[in-house]
Amino acid sequence: MTGRGLPVAKEGFPFIASGLILTSISLAVGWRCPALILFLITLFIVWFFRNPRRNIPDTCDLIVAPADGKIIEVKEEFEKRYLNERTIKVSIFMSIFNVHVNRIPYSGKVLSVSYNPGRFIAANRDKASLENEQNAVIIGTKEGKRILFIQIAGLIARRIVCRLNTGNNVERGERFGLIRFGSRVDIFLPPDVELKISKGSKVKGGETVIGVMR
Repeated sequence: MTGRGLPVAKEGFPFIASGLILTSISLAVGWRCPALILFLITLFIVWFFRNPRRNIPDTCDLIVAPADGKIIEVKEEFEKRYLNERTIKVSIFMSIFNVHVNRIPYSGKVLSVSYNPGRFIAANRDKASLENEQNAVIIGTKEGKRILFIQIAGLIARRIVCRLNTGNNVERGERFGLIRFGSRVDIFLPPDVELKISKGSKVKGGETVIGVMR
């Protein structure tokens, strides 16, 4: 999923190829300055779609961040759209400079995948959680609990990629999708989870422990 062993996510290949083609055409007709600009843009695209390896914790009860970025919200919330139960909500904002590959926070089985079209409000604003284009995934854990995580498009983002289907068995830290270009991921945890992060924390997807399952 999302180019597992590749240093660049496969979703970036069309953009990289287009950049290289335009750069080559510009060089062929003698447009050196445009060619240089296009080449630099192509390098940025390669960097944006980087797909680094992560050191995934092997302790079975640890919950990892589903995305790179900054924690912008941590609060108790009754999640009524998908779970209809009390949760701890953790919101991660991904700037354009963060790795945008998303990862599974906890091992289990995919119970549902729900896509909803919407607006493109700046992803660091509270109402983006409700009004923006988004994709919600619920995982059932071996403990009989449910974890919900939602990929949310941002002001610039115009494409959510999710490779999961209902019934998939998934492993913590596994790559499952990404969001282009600047966005957020909200994760809703069982209320008895012991949190290991706080508002303002910087996290790495698949690597940073955000909580411990009880």
